[in-house]
Amino acid sequence: MRKFFAMEFNVMEIVSAFIVLFAVIDILGSLPIILDLKKKNGPIKSFQATSVAFVIMIVFLFIGEALLGLFGVDISSFAIAGSFVLLIMAFEMILGVEIFKYDSPSGASIVPIAFPLIAGAGSFTTLLSLRAEFETINIIIALFLNIVVVFFVLRSSNLIERVISEGGMYILKKFFGIILLAIAIKLFMTNFGNVVMEFIKSVNLQG
Repeated sequence: MRKFFAMEFNVMEIVSAFIVLFAVIDILGSLPIILDLKKKNGPIKSFQATSVAFVIMIVFLFIGEALLGLFGVDISSFAIAGSFVLLIMAFEMILGVEIFKYDSPSGASIVPIAFPLIAGAGSFTTLLSLRAEFETINIIIALFLNIVVVFFVLRSSNLIERVISEGGMYILKKFFGIILLAIAIKLFMTNFGNVVMEFIKSVNLQG
């Protein structure tokens, strides 16, 4: 605890971490998904979604790597699993089909908005990467600022829906569906390569 309070605030670290997390969370790019989920499942509880996502990411920041290790799962394998979720969501947007069934009491606020849309494989791996470079307190501040942005975007979804026409939403949905598909493929290919390399190393060591 004393070590935590001894950490130094650094504005540049906060700004850098904020930009990286903002790009990875990509809440603006997720608007078509959010509006589509809202249409299918009713109102989204903005505070519930953002608070759950924030807690999940804070917990993962501190114990994520150790937690995955308990189950014998490495970061690359976890990211590959996350890529499949993104892949399915992309297919839903591009093909206009419904694969996920959101029947929880919270609707879509927790799954898939809080997890894995906001707090997903991409943000998890990014948090662990940032922790290797920046002070933890600066990462937490940057994450909190991102969550505030996400909260206001979710709260403003009704206004955004009115501003963007139905035809505009259709185009955005298809466009971002393709973008999401590309991200899922990139996430899979990058981490699949890491898993293969680790497998080859383990085989060579055993040999």
